[in-house]
Amino acid sequence: MSNPLHAQHYADHAHQCRAAILENVCLAESTYRVRLHCPAIAARILPGQFVMLHLTGADDPLLGRPLALYDTVLDASGAAVAVDIVYLVVGKMTSRLAQLSTGGQVDLWGPLGNGFPPQSTRHLIMVAGGIGQTPFRALAQECLGNRRYGDPQREVSQVERVTLCYGARSEGSLADVEQFEAIGVVVNISTEDGSRGHHGLVTEVLGKLLASGFQDARLVCCGPEPMMEAVAGQAAAVGLPCHVSLETPMACGIGICFSCVARVRDKDGDWDYKRTCVEGPVFDAEKIVW
Repeated sequence: MSNPLHAQHYADHAHQCRAAILENVCLAESTYRVRLHCPAIAARILPGQFVMLHLTGADDPLLGRPLALYDTVLDASGAAVAVDIVYLVVGKMTSRLAQLSTGGQVDLWGPLGNGFPPQSTRHLIMVAGGIGQTPFRALAQECLGNRRYGDPQREVSQVERVTLCYGARSEGSLADVEQFEAIGVVVNISTEDGSRGHHGLVTEVLGKLLASGFQDARLVCCGPEPMMEAVAGQAAAVGLPCHVSLETPMACGIGICFSCVARVRDKDGDWDYKRTCVEGPVFDAEKIVW
């Protein structure tokens, strides 16, 4: 799946299932992690891909919601049997999801979209704003050599270092920082109110990091669009490759409705609309027309 525009990413390759809730726990202010038993999806999903989740038996909301893979869960034999999804309670669907307990069920289909492309690098720098850290745990696990993903499991060159620049409004909004550190990620924190880490924006933290100089590094970014645009500019200014995971609102998740389009440049420098759900959500930052 090296080409993110290849039909291999289309939804007819996805699996649909009714998944049992194994855990649904609060990680931070309005932020939860739900663990869903879905072996067919867990075995195939890659870092950066997502699932569509619908509340079983519900017609309000009628449509499912796209939620990024946080990580997969292995059984005693090492097989992936469940997925962890981290979500922010922001509307009706996520509010109802947060109320569900172990033993409940939701409807899932996936994996959907393209994942982060495997690229050889010594230093992976992940930049997250708000709930944007959610696609990065599995990516960090893979790049550090802790885990492998996909069926068949893909080969990824191991990196020497993974850094997470993580920005939030306040300390209470930071989710799972210790878990990132436990798997070997160096975490640099910023908060808008100064309650933890750097007092300011995550792009300021990244700027200081990039100022120290890198010869072989790669950036990935997820969060509010103005932040991603700024990070893309910072990466381009120092000549480092950067991929962004867009959080464009989706209705169908399978490329039918064309409601999640983004402007993406082609090889000739022109641009066209690309569906984030099918041809994304991960794009080369240099190709996005912000």
